[in-house]
Amino acid sequence: MMTPRIAACLALFALASLLPAQTAPTAYTIVQTVAFPPIGSTETIYRNGSKALIEVSRPAADGQPASRSLSLYDLAQGKSWSWNPGDASVGCNISSFSGDWGDPYAMTPDLMKTIASGDLKPAGTETVGGVATKIYDGVSNKTHIKAWLDEKDGLVVRAMMGAPGSSDLQPLVNITRVSLSAPAASLFALPAACAGLKLPPTPAELLAAETGDSGDNFVNANYGPGSKNSCSIVVKVVAAKTMAPLNRHYQAAIDTTYDQNATPPPHYEFGVGNDGTSTYAGGGLHEITNQVHNGELRIDNPPAYFMFGINIPTPNRGADVGLIYRQCFAPVTTLYYVVKDPANPGDGGDYLYAKAGKYAGAH
Repeated sequence: MMTPRIAACLALFALASLLPAQTAPTAYTIVQTVAFPPIGSTETIYRNGSKALIEVSRPAADGQPASRSLSLYDLAQGKSWSWNPGDASVGCNISSFSGDWGDPYAMTPDLMKTIASGDLKPAGTETVGGVATKIYDGVSNKTHIKAWLDEKDGLVVRAMMGAPGSSDLQPLVNITRVSLSAPAASLFALPAACAGLKLPPTPAELLAAETGDSGDNFVNANYGPGSKNSCSIVVKVVAAKTMAPLNRHYQAAIDTTYDQNATPPPHYEFGVGNDGTSTYAGGGLHEITNQVHNGELRIDNPPAYFMFGINIPTPNRGADVGLIYRQCFAPVTTLYYVVKDPANPGDGGDYLYAKAGKYAGAH
């Protein structure tokens, strides 16, 4: 969803000393033309307090019919819903957001904080879309900038940019109508297609469901880069949700010589018996099952990343290995292999480091 701010370009403005400090309105309707095709497309931003609605209207062009798309933002909860009122087959999407959602009044404070004052000079006044503005013109970062500012409300009503010395400036912002009256509450009602939609679980929520503990206490071991400091790792095999020891015989294999930049990469081979017991070969991969004591496996000072795998023998199911990154949260850090279904360990599991909480020191 395009917003009225084209941040990379507008960051060229130098307005820090030009506008007085003020509180931006939180109830308004703003209409502007937009740069994306087809020509004549408009964007209308409605806001009333913590609710905002962005409507994009595109005219018919190139054989395509006219269309509208809507995005509703709950600024307090950080949720947004998007749908196409003219095409029920598109459905409704829900997502989370933070920071910039497209508020045009957020533009000027950003510019004031990031650009030194003085590059743009006063160049007259003009009424644009019924709004009295003061024009500023100049060169910043080798770019010719011209901006029309509503200094009363702190709104960039129009902005253009081009090469220094050129009169051929390209529009960046072109607001055509501003109303500071509160839009009707009915505008912010969700359609039936959006009712009942829930945000997908966050990574932390997924980890919480898997471990029965705060998801913030764990880190997925398959995500890098590996920590720069070294440590030893204690591996435990546990059941999902309860984190109870699985108390099953398992095999372990490791390749600490694995190099992500090696060409060609090592070729691993796995043999498997009828009971699921596996053999390992290829590269530096070797079995370290004999290092398992009382259900725990200690790996002293592994490299920043290595190939590793746990195999709980399951009839007719073979072993595999995957890339593990070293993460050191203590001199001895616990790595859990969390088995998704203890009754069917062949379905696999996740490798999770405990970085805090009651499971972090459990070794």
